Amino acid sequence: MLRATFSPFFSTIPTKSINPTVSFSLYSNILANPNPNSNSPPVCGNVSTKNNPIILSIPPPPTSAYIHLPFCRKRCHYCDFPIVALGSSSPQNPLDPDPRFSNYITLLCQEILSTKPKSPIDPPLKTVFFGGGTPSLVPPSLISTILETLRSKFSLRSDAEISMEMDPGTFDERKMGELRELGVNRVSLGVQAFQEEMLRGCGRAHGVEEVFEAIEIVRSCGTHNWSIDLISSLPHQTVEMWQESLKLAVMAGPTHVSVYDLQVEQGTKFGLWYKPGEFPLPSETQSAMFYRIASAMLADAGYNHYEISSYCKKGYECEHNLAYWQNKSFYGFGLGSASYTGGVRFSRPKRMKEYVNYVQGLKDGLVDDHQEHCKDAKDLAMDVVMLSLRMARGLDVSYFGRAFGEDIVLSLCKAFKPYVESGHVVALDEKRRPLDADEFESLISEGGKNERIAFIRLSDPDGFLLSNELISIAFGVISP
Repeated sequence: MLRATFSPFFSTIPTKSINPTVSFSLYSNILANPNPNSNSPPVCGNVSTKNNPIILSIPPPPTSAYIHLPFCRKRCHYCDFPIVALGSSSPQNPLDPDPRFSNYITLLCQEILSTKPKSPIDPPLKTVFFGGGTPSLVPPSLISTILETLRSKFSLRSDAEISMEMDPGTFDERKMGELRELGVNRVSLGVQAFQEEMLRGCGRAHGVEEVFEAIEIVRSCGTHNWSIDLISSLPHQTVEMWQESLKLAVMAGPTHVSVYDLQVEQGTKFGLWYKPGEFPLPSETQSAMFYRIASAMLADAGYNHYEISSYCKKGYECEHNLAYWQNKSFYGFGLGSASYTGGVRFSRPKRMKEYVNYVQGLKDGLVDDHQEHCKDAKDLAMDVVMLSLRMARGLDVSYFGRAFGEDIVLSLCKAFKPYVESGHVVALDEKRRPLDADEFESLISEGGKNERIAFIRLSDPDGFLLSNELISIAFGVISP
């Protein structure tokens, strides 16, 4: 998986993007309990904005868990994630797996079992996401061990969404069937491209033939909920290549497609070889064209663009990733992973030796991830704006105003006024009907009432393409 499209602010997979900062899940907390006069116990006392005090209650305990399985056959040229490259000499016999698998899973399960409960009675997990790395390299017997450990610690809902990232060439029909029997009911297939030269150029361990084989295995095993991941803005990638990849992805019939714009990270091979915006990488204009093409082709094929990098058939949103984007609490377990519990973000070490020491400290009671920190209302408001604007639903203005004050809402609306006029920002009423620019201006004018402005969202695709700038503008309004 890659970071989400066009934004250093946004992050989809916490092990790969979220820094160990602290923040309160205020917005999801308000959605769960919209009464600002609730008697819920405060975390940090009263946090207020001008004329609008609000009590922050402890966020609900997590119902999602991310499991990081760091094993890969090799490191891709764009990858800066915490992985363990097994190499070609790693044993592939499922009856005699690489001991690095079992050693790591033992450590991972110790971490899960040593994690302190976040409430007297933790609710069962609704989603589990196996990310990496290449989780499909891990033998199903060890996946079973992890799931049983999660069940014993937290319990799992019978209808839990259990997702796994899988790469072509790392599983066959037998392994897919075994994983399905264990409860894996959603697959995220790391295709990335449908051209042999593109796959070789970014260091992928699979080829196009393995891509089609993997697609056939997933479909033949009866996996209805599955995603294809694609990368745009690769070196030497042409519009024709990108259109072909999108066309073949649609023809494969997944219920979900994720489209990631290449991020060139320092320390990677791409970071050493290329500079963003310079040949053979596409220019910013070309990258924007790729995004517009994806938006149009996937919409025509019946996919709903529900998040900045995510498209799905009706009812097939990734429930696990929605927990991130809605700022809900979640557990993260494994090398480099991050949790967001009790209003605190906490990352594990990214180096194996340090991670081993972390788990030992957790077992010995020397690691405390229950530190209670406060961020002020401005920081909390920025979290809400950042996460809300990456979703097609957008920012819920009424709840935001109740939490942070109508003055901030009015200031945001005024700052976004030129972008409503240009079509990059869309204002909606309570029935989600768009307001035209003249009506929007009238509602926010001096002395006017803005109750009819119920949502603010970015337009698709041009508003999403301008997301960095628009979020920066919002941040400047909230914290000038």
